This record gives sequence, C-alpha cells and structure tokens, in this order.
Amino acid sequence: MTVAAPDLDEATGRRPRPARAGRQLWIVDVGAPAERLAAFRVLTGAFAVAYLLVRLPVFIELSSRSSGFEGVGLAWFLAGPVAPWAVGALIVVTLVAGVGYTAGALFRLTGPVFAVGVLALTSYRGSWGQLLHFENLVTMHLLIVALSPAADRWSVDRWRRRRGGGDAPVRSSTAFGWPLALASLVVVVTYVIAGVAKLRYGGVEWIFGDTLRNHVAYSAARLDLLGGTPSPVADWAVGIDSAWPAVAGAAVLIELAAPLALLGGRWRTGWVIAAWLMHAGILVFMLVGFPYPLFLVAFAPFFRLERLVRRAGVDTVARSSEPGEISGRP
Repeated sequence: MTVAAPDLDEATGRRPRPARAGRQLWIVDVGAPAERLAAFRVLTGAFAVAYLLVRLPVFIELSSRSSGFEGVGLAWFLAGPVAPWAVGALIVVTLVAGVGYTAGALFRLTGPVFAVGVLALTSYRGSWGQLLHFENLVTMHLLIVALSPAADRWSVDRWRRRRGGGDAPVRSSTAFGWPLALASLVVVVTYVIAGVAKLRYGGVEWIFGDTLRNHVAYSAARLDLLGGTPSPVADWAVGIDSAWPAVAGAAVLIELAAPLALLGGRWRTGWVIAAWLMHAGILVFMLVGFPYPLFLVAFAPFFRLERLVRRAGVDTVARSSEPGEISGRP
C-alpha cells in the first residue's frame, strides 16, 4: 500500500506528523512489515516448544492414567483416556512440528500441525481436572500465526525460495498486520473477561472483602499441607488487613483497562508494565506463575518487534523503495 509523500513543513523542514487518531488507534493501523510477524512467530514458537519440553514429564505421565478423565476442549468428544502410544505419538509430532513452526520450515504444514497439536495436548491434559488458563492464550496465538504468512521472512522457507530464485520483495501489508492486530485483541479480551468474571461472581465484595486475601492464604496452606514450600511472604502479607482492598481493586482495574493497550504509545507501555507487575505479584505472594505474560511473549504483538533486531545492528526490515510507503505503526 502506498501513499503520496507529504510535503515538508516550511518551518521545521520535517514531514508533518499524521493525524492523532491514526497514530493512536493501533488496532486500526494493521499495516506492518513482514519481519514483525516473523518475530512473533519465532517468539511464540520458541516459548511453546520450551514450555512443552519443561512440562514433558507431565504430558508423558498422562499416558499411564486410567481414571478421572472428563474431556474438555478438543478432547470433548472422548469418552475416556486414549491409548498410551497415541499420547506419545501426539507429543513427538507436536514437538517436531514446533521446531518447523519456529524455524519457518514447511510452515504451511508445520504451522497448523503445531498449533492443533498444542491445542490437543493442552486439552487432553486439562481433561484430568486442572485448567491452566494461560495455555489458552498461547494456543490462540499459535493458531492465529499458523494461519498467516508468518514465514515470509526469517525462515527456512524463504531461504529455500531465495536459493531457487523465486523470492519476491515483501513490503508492508495488511497480510502481516492483521494477525498481530488479532493477537493483540485476543490478549485484551482475555484480560477483560478475567476482570468481568471477578465482578460478576464476587461483586464489589471481591474488591472490598477478603476474597483475594483468602486466595493467598489458601494457596500457602495448600502448599504447606501437601509438603510443598509456600511463599515466604504469604503469612506476613495476609496479616495486613488494610492493603488488600487496594490490591484487589488494582488487579480488577488493570484487567478491565486492557483496551488501553490498543491505543499504543505510553498507554500501551504503561498497561503492559502494570499487567506484568500484577503477574509478578501473583508469583511472589502465591507462587503461581503465568510464564507467557511473565516472559512478555503474551504482550509481544503490541510492539514493533523488528526494532529489536535493528537496534542490535542488523537492518532486516524491508524498507520501502517507494516514497511515502506506509510501514505500519503500533
């Protein structure tokens, strides 16, 4: 997409800045360089593969279970556990596809296979009773990227095309911007739903009552009873009565304010910092970690990811050879 280059301002000698609404409403500005989407592919793929490897003993142990199964998600139609060999095969296929997804190798095949494989594994694991909500966000991001042209840059597929002389120049396009916009919207919606759920089921008492403090106390007591190690600051924190309404109110406010991230700029950065601090607090006081946001991968689609490489001294962005081409702005 191209537009005519604007005239230089006579007073400053610079091009005039675009209209304020166009700069701030990031979700509307879906033009983006191919490198941005490719970077998101690498980040989500690397995180998901690492997560599966870390959790591999848990997934392998599922093959030996025989009771307590109730299918959820992609496993909703299953009447009971599947054969151990099927679980093992699913793990192997998913991990192999994950390497291809991350590297951008045979991406049209490995992308969807990896995304569906992660969905199947997490659904099957969740069918035994424990639902890890952050897995849903990871899986949705993988599905979005898998159905997009995320391997047009920084990929084995592109390297093979270039060797064969068939690689055409790639410029900024909505084809690369819409998956990032959709991934960002998914993040916002999940946080808003979490905030609404707290108020829907707990009302204002969730903020002004002892619900959050009881959660922290329960988490510490449960770990202690099961022989684990509770948070060393849990007992101290539970004893501070006056602080919990402010902490609970801040948590709900952060979740409901997630749409601010779509405005870009300082609004986006401020909300991301607040959300990260909220998750860090949950980890400190409850020893419950949400690795996807804690490692900032969940918030990656809000940012110009290609700048990370450019700042490292490598100019990888496909810059316009035509005056005034739009390159996408978060």
